[in-house]
Amino acid sequence: MTISATAVSFDEHAMWVELSDGRTLGVPLAWFPRLLRASPDARARVEISRVGLHWEDLDEDISIAGLLAGRSDMTRQSEPAI
Repeated sequence: MTISATAVSFDEHAMWVELSDGRTLGVPLAWFPRLLRASPDARARVEISRVGLHWEDLDEDISIAGLLAGRSDMTRQSEPAI
């Protein structure tokens, strides 16, 4: 069975993704800087597909498999080692 998103919502600090298996997954917006910086209207323009979430205007794609695995924005630069 493939788990997919059925709805997406936001609060001040998190994105909430309702899943087809009945779970609701909450992830910090800080994991996805483009979403964190976006306006509420831009966040609301999400396209839900069988495998993930897409925001055309924000150039952001998030897979449900990645969220379930606990992965954040894979395009972020890693912190330099000290």
